[in-house]
Amino acid sequence: MSLAEDHPTPQVGDLSEGGRFAGWRNLPRRSRGLSLRTLVILRWMAIAGQSATLLIATAWFHFDLPLWGCLAAVAASVAMNLNATARLRRTEGATADGALTAAHLGFDILQLSVLLALTGGLQNPFCILLVAPVTVAAASLPARQAVLMGLLVLTATVCLFFFALPLPWQSGTEIDLPPLYRFGAGLALTTGVVFTSAYAWRVAADAEKLELALATTQDVLQREQRMAALGGLAAAAAHELGTPLATIQVVARELLRESARDGRAAEDAALILQQAERCRDILKRLSQQPDEGGIAFAEVGLKALLEEVVEPHRGFDLEFEVTVRTASGAPEPRVRRLPEVIHGLSTLVENAADFANNRVRVRGLVDAGFIEIEVVDDGPGFPADILPRLGEPYVTSRPQGKARRALAAQIAASVAAAAPGSKGRRNGKGRKAAPTPEPATIAPSQGGMGLGFFIARTLLERTGGRVSVGAGDGGKGQPKGARVAVRWPRPALEVAAPIASPVRSEP
Repeated sequence: MSLAEDHPTPQVGDLSEGGRFAGWRNLPRRSRGLSLRTLVILRWMAIAGQSATLLIATAWFHFDLPLWGCLAAVAASVAMNLNATARLRRTEGATADGALTAAHLGFDILQLSVLLALTGGLQNPFCILLVAPVTVAAASLPARQAVLMGLLVLTATVCLFFFALPLPWQSGTEIDLPPLYRFGAGLALTTGVVFTSAYAWRVAADAEKLELALATTQDVLQREQRMAALGGLAAAAAHELGTPLATIQVVARELLRESARDGRAAEDAALILQQAERCRDILKRLSQQPDEGGIAFAEVGLKALLEEVVEPHRGFDLEFEVTVRTASGAPEPRVRRLPEVIHGLSTLVENAADFANNRVRVRGLVDAGFIEIEVVDDGPGFPADILPRLGEPYVTSRPQGKARRALAAQIAASVAAAAPGSKGRRNGKGRKAAPTPEPATIAPSQGGMGLGFFIARTLLERTGGRVSVGAGDGGKGQPKGARVAVRWPRPALEVAAPIASPVRSEP
């Protein structure tokens, strides 16, 4: 949820650079092409199909084909494939780069065009096969090379309209189709090339973006899990430091016993004992990790969890309201402190803070079967055209982040205040100089990649939650705001209360 403050636009979660896709140039594109082994297999299939077609047309239907020219074109394709096979055996890797893939596909287009020119051109129904290479190029090559393959096919189509041998037919029969038919066939082929390649491009781009977004989600989750694992590292460190700390305490007690009661050595020994005891308390707290009974690290009250999520965003000229409401006044439940929940809710709160004008409300609603957490802001709300796609990767309209701008201003003010001579500075007349004006800060660009809401939704749904979005509860004449709610079944998030064992009375 966030948009520019000067021109408030409807909000969407953190998600692409410059809002909607700036253009096809900004789409992630493939650059490695197809594997050389795949190209070889596809060409062998094409050779087999061409050879079978020539054999059937000649031996079965007795068509009057320019057989030697057609066989020469097929032989060129065989030679190309044998060369690619030899190269594949010489190199251990089987992946071709984009340029090599484009070269192979370009050869296939030219070879097929020669075969079509020898067998009727656009009158030959097999001219539709020219769609295949450019479709493969659109799905596997970068933009420039894919467009080059498309232009090559369109050029071949124009050449086949003007330069082609008559359509072969049975001996004694001649078919002469009118130019209007050939024009219509060429137009249909061109239309098929354009629309099929565009469709393949779009599908491949969406698949690649989704793959990248899922990989990013996994990275975020791993980082959160590493942060959770720091508790275990702290416990291990506390265990290792326990022995030397005990030795320090024993030596300090010996020094205190052997020193004069009011002497300086006694004071130092008492100070060492005091600080060593403090260290022992700290290490004891650090050693309370979940797998050794430190349940405070694994579960918290629902309101405490919401406060933990909201706390990093306070102080950014916004009012945050955190409430928990339970059915019939029951005590608030204790919930699992899952890294996925912490990160997902933090992203939702951050987005709300970026879009909100004055206030963000984080509410926990608990009933008999569900726990629901909703984040509501008083910003411009979600636009109607973005709302159906919200939750997909690379969907955004966030140009600036209010929270980060405020943070940048706070950092600049802190640096100015800590600079030497910034406090108590006096002018030559002994009077305090005017305070140094706060430096103007330039906010960092907040054009994201369009993954924030997608990652948050993915992580929250992995814990069993269901994310829903909608309009806030702004009144008439006020911004509608946005509302994002996450709803879990209570067993998915709540920590089950321990069952008290019955007390046996003595006879």
